[in-house]
Amino acid sequence: MAAEQDPEALEALAAARPLLTDLYQATMALGYWRAGRAREQAEFELFFRGCPFGGAFALAAGLRDCVRFLRAFRLRDADVQFLASVLPPDTDPAFFEYLRAVDCSDVTVRALPEGSLAFPGVPLLQVGGPLLVVQLLETPLLCLVSYASLIATNAARLRLIAGPKKRLLEMGLRRAQGPDGGLTASTYSYLGGFDGSSNVLAGQLRGVPVAGTLAHSFITSFLGTEVPPDPMLAPAAGQGPRVDLAARVEAWLDRVCAHLGRGVQEPHRGERAAFVAYALAFPRAFQGLLDTYSVQRSGLPNFLAVALALGELGYRAVGVRLDSGDLLQQAQEIRRVFRTISGQFQMPWLESISIAVSNNIGEEELARLAQEGSEVNVIGIGTSVVTCPRQPSLGCVYKLVSVGGQPRMKLTEDPEKQTLPGSKAAFRLLRADGSPLLDVLQLAEEQPPQAGRELRVWPRGAQEAWTVKPARVEPLLRLWVQRGQLCEPLPSLAESRAFAQLSLSHLSPDHKRLEQPAPYPVALSDKLRALVASLLAGGSS
Repeated sequence: MAAEQDPEALEALAAARPLLTDLYQATMALGYWRAGRAREQAEFELFFRGCPFGGAFALAAGLRDCVRFLRAFRLRDADVQFLASVLPPDTDPAFFEYLRAVDCSDVTVRALPEGSLAFPGVPLLQVGGPLLVVQLLETPLLCLVSYASLIATNAARLRLIAGPKKRLLEMGLRRAQGPDGGLTASTYSYLGGFDGSSNVLAGQLRGVPVAGTLAHSFITSFLGTEVPPDPMLAPAAGQGPRVDLAARVEAWLDRVCAHLGRGVQEPHRGERAAFVAYALAFPRAFQGLLDTYSVQRSGLPNFLAVALALGELGYRAVGVRLDSGDLLQQAQEIRRVFRTISGQFQMPWLESISIAVSNNIGEEELARLAQEGSEVNVIGIGTSVVTCPRQPSLGCVYKLVSVGGQPRMKLTEDPEKQTLPGSKAAFRLLRADGSPLLDVLQLAEEQPPQAGRELRVWPRGAQEAWTVKPARVEPLLRLWVQRGQLCEPLPSLAESRAFAQLSLSHLSPDHKRLEQPAPYPVALSDKLRALVASLLAGGSS
């Protein structure tokens, strides 16, 4: 393969190399090889058993990373040498020579498109190929899909709480579980509905829109005695004399403080100097962080003085940020001040500039900030999106369903862990309005369901069959990789994000409720249900 020359494949190698796996995958590979079964055709399915966060849906994510990994998969000499050091010393050297030639050129992958609604038991991925190879893929594929899908789902929940108009920014890199977790969280929170991220690497590698301004450290680094090397700023239109911005800010501060009923000595000099320095660097994108010292006594008047000084030169400040205190109440108070100042000084743009907030915002606080009458425009969320505190793992599994075309089923002592045997197809049955009715799993050789025709299915967990008549039928699992080759271009991250939002818009509100939602039904065909029953009877006899 030409993976070594492909920058995306090199990225995949850095994030998920073949030995990012559990040792028992290698020991099973040796067992298959020793038994002469390495090249038997097998199929695995990757799925989850329960929706996360007490919800009724998940979003499928991570497919792009999986495809990159598969196309670059090759055990290097150093990998084989390490395996030789941890496997029994009397292992036949021919096994290690066999591993040197292993790649994914005979692997086929069907999967839900990224951004698809996903439900328990419905495969996110179906992976077919030589038994030894597809066994080796288990752990890395689980690693690439589980966290990505969990993050995307968590982000989608937060977007549902926030509503469509609030701008959501992911700011959790410093709270993430390591660099790989940080990049994954930034990528898939965007897919799930966030508008951007503070993570610059996610912008460079994944095309995630990035955003960021300044921290409290920038402000506290200034005492107010600093002299800018060049305090002069030209008008935004480019015509007219340059103006000493710091001097104009001081003049505006007198007027602002008089209007607010505050003494000009109250606003912090160092904070004002920091705002001036930032405005000189970013006159067209000036944003003030207001709560370093005191929002009302210092941050707000200092910001207004700088914003108005910029305004008379034709520039428009873009907004303010709050990072502590009662964010909702402060935003409302600040908006009132913006409106009065806007009218007082004939700067109408000022009343509608953006108010951004951050500070360990979770679902409950987000709901409060999103309520009617909130003046908050932008919400930065870190820990609550990247760590998924309500549920830190999706619990995906990767189970063998057929070998040599024959179904395989895990029975177990726990009925919830029983698997569905055989190579399968999955379909989404839709109502006339386009909303999903249910998903149905059937054996691959069965005829697909037909729109407008009645179909008997068996919802999982139900004792009786349902008869349904779908208005439309959508096949869920698309062929992405066939014998190691990409079958069609993967959608861009932005396209997958748009698809996720479209999919969620069609889902019934009963299933989108964040607390006690109605479970979404996943059903089996008659033939698949009969196969399960026969294997259960055979396994217990």
